[in-house]
Amino acid sequence: MFTFSFNHVAISVKDVNKSVNFYQKVLKLKEIKNTASSSETRWLSLGDEKQLHLIPRPHLEVTTNKAVHFALATADINAIVNHLKALEINYTDWLGTPNKDYVRDDGIQQFYFQDPDGYWVEINNDI
Repeated sequence: MFTFSFNHVAISVKDVNKSVNFYQKVLKLKEIKNTASSSETRWLSLGDEKQLHLIPRPHLEVTTNKAVHFALATADINAIVNHLKALEINYTDWLGTPNKDYVRDDGIQQFYFQDPDGYWVEINNDI
């Protein structure tokens, strides 16, 4: 058996500046230095030395569905819901019901929204 720790998520985005602004505004992520290269790829901190890498691919068409997502957990899910509402960002439950969260069978509350490129982000309270 191998031992791993989670390091980063990398996604391709059409407009890296627009995506950085979105993730900073919506999730309040802090930009950190891209120590890997001098490319236009930009890194955001997810906390605890975990990162979100935004790789510019201006001609890429992103096609995905909700089953392809990354999830972030928070202790204060209601604050995030209120923040999304204030920003007028639509979110759904797993079934696609607009502006509704969902409680899984294990009691975890979750909801989903999309970034400017159509990637799905799950927020849950599995802390």
